[in-house]
Amino acid sequence: MKDKFYNYIQELQDTITSKLEAIDSKAKFHEDLWKRPEGGGGRTRVIENGNVFEKGGVNISAVHGALPKSMQAYFGVKDADFFACGLSLVLHPKNPMVPTVHANWRYFEMYDQDGNIVDQWFGGGQDLTPYYLFEEDAKHFHQTCKTACDKHNTDFYPKYKARCDEYFHNAHRNEARGIGGLFFDYCKATNEMTMENWYDFVTEVGDSFLEAYVPIVEKRKDLPYTQEQRDWQEIRRGRYVEFNLVHDKGTLFGLKTNGRIESILMSLPPHVQWVYDHHPEKGSEEEKLIDVLQNPKEWV
Repeated sequence: MKDKFYNYIQELQDTITSKLEAIDSKAKFHEDLWKRPEGGGGRTRVIENGNVFEKGGVNISAVHGALPKSMQAYFGVKDADFFACGLSLVLHPKNPMVPTVHANWRYFEMYDQDGNIVDQWFGGGQDLTPYYLFEEDAKHFHQTCKTACDKHNTDFYPKYKARCDEYFHNAHRNEARGIGGLFFDYCKATNEMTMENWYDFVTEVGDSFLEAYVPIVEKRKDLPYTQEQRDWQEIRRGRYVEFNLVHDKGTLFGLKTNGRIESILMSLPPHVQWVYDHHPEKGSEEEKLIDVLQNPKEWV
């Protein structure tokens, strides 16, 4: 399974980066191959200063070795070895009318001292972080997520949409990071779902990513915007940074397993503002966004 999924994310990385380069038409992804001293490595691809994407990364990694003490405590296990692989992407567009997007699909195995698999699971999801709310974009993104889920189980979309709203939430701000999407973790074999079934589901969601995001980018990337709207984008990006550094499990896992710092913090945008006690004007488009972030909606 680990070889099968790693092959899948390698191909998916190629598909996604090729499409994004075509959309941007100026910037190309810079590829960085790296090795982890304790075992494994990855292929980081970063795009910067493009026509459409100010900064973004589409990264894959496959790491293995002894499970660090901090993670042993987290999982409630003694000495164990692990393997983890996944694709993680974040795209920060230049135009504030185009939303930031994040996605991640991953697979994890844990082994006993004899090398036998004692646990394995899939996780992942995709979510949208707009700076200006276009309801038709939100509905399109969520409908694409729902369509992918419904092919496998009609309970998946409402379940994983709710988990996404719960997970990507800045509790210290009492607001969501964005308008959500899907979030699933610890997808293990059950009587209803084999690991092959979970593989089929996770790759279905991965394959749906470009369909969910690209039409929104194409529709919004050439819209005019003001400096004030750009300032608002940068203020909202600050909230994105706060979530990633304070709450995000993937960031914390990478830091605790001696992951590659440049790849872990690739998700941070290049230009951000923290304005003291900032509040949008009453009745403004900016306030409309905040209202939805504080009161998550059912989009489909």
